[in-house]
Amino acid sequence: MNMPILTQFGNSEQKTMSTRIIAELCEKEHRNVKRDSEVMFQGLQLDALKFEHIYFDSMNRQQTEYLLDEELTMTLVTGYNIVLRNRVIKRWKELENRELSKMEILQMALESEQQKLVLQQQLEIQAPKVAFVDKYVAGNGNKTFRQVTKLLGANERKFRDFLKKEKIMYKLNGEWLAYQNHIDAKRFHNNTGISESNHTFTRSLFTPKGVEWTAGEWAKFNLRGVA
Repeated sequence: MNMPILTQFGNSEQKTMSTRIIAELCEKEHRNVKRDSEVMFQGLQLDALKFEHIYFDSMNRQQTEYLLDEELTMTLVTGYNIVLRNRVIKRWKELENRELSKMEILQMALESEQQKLVLQQQLEIQAPKVAFVDKYVAGNGNKTFRQVTKLLGANERKFRDFLKKEKIMYKLNGEWLAYQNHIDAKRFHNNTGISESNHTFTRSLFTPKGVEWTAGEWAKFNLRGVA
């Protein structure tokens, strides 16, 4: 039974519900509800007289009832009505789950902050290297792949994989060439020459601007791997 608790109150200033109303809603005899209330008072070490109220029945006889506040009303009826008890339990589960959701959100936020810290730390580690590249390329000309690899302290295989995956360079006839958009951006310069076997070849050299840009992209590529 869904019980409209605190819909009817006693005459005192504090909101209360009489044991007569509770008995009616719970389909119980008033004397039994009074008895259960007295057991509750005793268990909670409360003075029953503080809740006692005089009323007159239909035959104008003086009778007593108890006026219970919301907390005591809920304490009493929770033991009566299994539907209400189940509702209370579900409500607690709801609150527990809501609290769990808050914790999950906090955990995600914490992990996000930790990732930011890792990225920041890696950027700080890479900063001196990038600064060194800036200084180095300022007074030098175009660089070959191996020169840039050595400059960055990179593994040649991994560095080539990076250039390929990021569509910066591709291999053609044994030579690594830059994509046209990077040439147009002045990051690379195509150098044509003749090999010892009198074959014409073309290879892409990193310009100072290209070395600086590639160093930054290489640092970000490594950071993504760490994160």
